[in-house]
Amino acid sequence: MPLLYDRFLPLLLLLGSNIFMTFAWYGHLRYKSAPLALVIVASWGIAFFEYTLQVPANRIGSAVYSAPQLKGMQEVITLLVFAWFSAWYLGEPLKWNHWAGFALIAVAAWLIFMD
Repeated sequence: MPLLYDRFLPLLLLLGSNIFMTFAWYGHLRYKSAPLALVIVASWGIAFFEYTLQVPANRIGSAVYSAPQLKGMQEVITLLVFAWFSAWYLGEPLKWNHWAGFALIAVAAWLIFMD
């Protein structure tokens, strides 16, 4: 059971943290008339919750993954979350070239796991 916990809980925590961070970084684009100072403070508040998931994900995940592997996973999760967010929340679906670029990043992440 600890092996499953160490392997899969970090993935779930990284998924949650990336959802929060994507909203912190890009959610304000729907509210371009909001004052920049307010957007910055709101983004920092959202990012706090991202950190409460990201830090444990890395701490727990480091029991079975190297730091580069954790970063590679995080990048792929970030791209998947962003693709969903861009289409669903911002109404800006990705084009073929975006997907191609993301695929190259996914290949890079896969290479990180080749030991």
